[in-house]
Amino acid sequence: MDRHLTGMQKFSFGFGAIGKDAIFNIVSVFLMFYITDIVGLSPAFVGVMLFIARIWDAINDPIMGMIVDNTRNNFGKFKTWLTIGTLVNAVITVLLFTNFDLPQSAMYVYISVLYISWGMSYTMMDIPYWSWLPNLTHNPREREEVSVIPRFFASLAAFTVGTFGLFFIHKLGDLFGKGSDSVGIFVFAIICSVVFIFTIAVTIIKVPEDKEMEQQIGIKVNFKDIGRILFKNKELLAIMGVLLTFNLCMQTLNGSIIYYFKYAVNAEHLFSIFNSMILCEMVGLLFLPRFIKWVGRTKAFNTAIILIVTGLAVILIAGFIIPKVTIPVIIGAGLLRVGSGFMTGITTVSLADVIDYSEVKFGQRNESIITSTNTFLTKASQAIAALIVGMGLTILGYTPNESQTALTINGLRVMIIVAPVIFVFLAAFLYHKAFNLKGDFLKDVEQTLYYKRQREHNERMNKEDAKDVTTTVS
Repeated sequence: MDRHLTGMQKFSFGFGAIGKDAIFNIVSVFLMFYITDIVGLSPAFVGVMLFIARIWDAINDPIMGMIVDNTRNNFGKFKTWLTIGTLVNAVITVLLFTNFDLPQSAMYVYISVLYISWGMSYTMMDIPYWSWLPNLTHNPREREEVSVIPRFFASLAAFTVGTFGLFFIHKLGDLFGKGSDSVGIFVFAIICSVVFIFTIAVTIIKVPEDKEMEQQIGIKVNFKDIGRILFKNKELLAIMGVLLTFNLCMQTLNGSIIYYFKYAVNAEHLFSIFNSMILCEMVGLLFLPRFIKWVGRTKAFNTAIILIVTGLAVILIAGFIIPKVTIPVIIGAGLLRVGSGFMTGITTVSLADVIDYSEVKFGQRNESIITSTNTFLTKASQAIAALIVGMGLTILGYTPNESQTALTINGLRVMIIVAPVIFVFLAAFLYHKAFNLKGDFLKDVEQTLYYKRQREHNERMNKEDAKDVTTTVS
């Protein structure tokens, strides 16, 4: 039947995203910068390494989803793997940013092994976290409200790491390493890992799992079922396309923007100002449920696309006319981040709706396998974006810590503007032309699922009553 959460439980679930996304963002924002400008390895290597790692994730992520779906114990299938994955990933994150000053060839191997291990352990934690979300509540409106809470805290983590990350790295390097950024980012990784463990612990301790639901839909999933679950669900394929292209938009921008401000604009401080506008993403997430009630989810999605494109246009134009002026960066990044907040919230709740649709259409929820697509696509977009940026920097003749040629500077402008715009338009096309879980169709799915839940609950109650009567007679 319907299940509702207390305010503290909603907060505690979302609170875990702070540490989870602090870990994600230190890797997303600073790993390439760390490898190229601190360790001194080739940017093309970084791009190829990340891309190859994602090929393994295409196999690893659905398998992890299957393992979570098939886990049965008293602790709970989501809590079990969330605990294991968090502890392992926290340790690997610290090792990833540990510079042992190995020979260059050995450092290539070390970074590659650690990054692949980081991706696998992040999957181990991220899949149970997000696949837990659809089971927290079965009320569609409450789900929209709950969905934005972890996304809000994730944006808070992205804001903190992105805005103050370079400051923390420099200051920690001064404090512990006599000005060494290598030491600074190592200490920063330790801090993020400790926060990660603490915030996820709050989620695990304070949020209950719905054991009744796990028993009700506890159908064992085999490896051969993965293909059917992932590729025969047209709505899942559609939202996967939207997620991939939207993430490519943001990851290409995030991967290249630090080089743009440092070398094309010669104003590295604007990077922190740009990232501080993630505050606007948080505002967008908080406002999203009300905005959807006002205009509907489809119009909210269209608004998100318009805001992202407009924000990028403002940054592009200002980069030619007044490149070092702060106000246009604030305006452009602010519009962009409100739009990305809307998109993030809408895609999160849409994926939860796909899980409901899967239960109605195929008789199985498969939360973790379906949610594994989000984890995979997030990392895949990060890898593809890194490949675009890494290969692009190499082709354009980028040289770390030196003045860049006009070709390199103009290439950086293309990477932060043109590529993201192409990707976000592709996301809009897929959402409107291929994804159908909107409007009346979504309402029909919600209603069918409600009656199915009610019928199953009544059947279970009748069986328990009959068992009690038999016991009494005996």
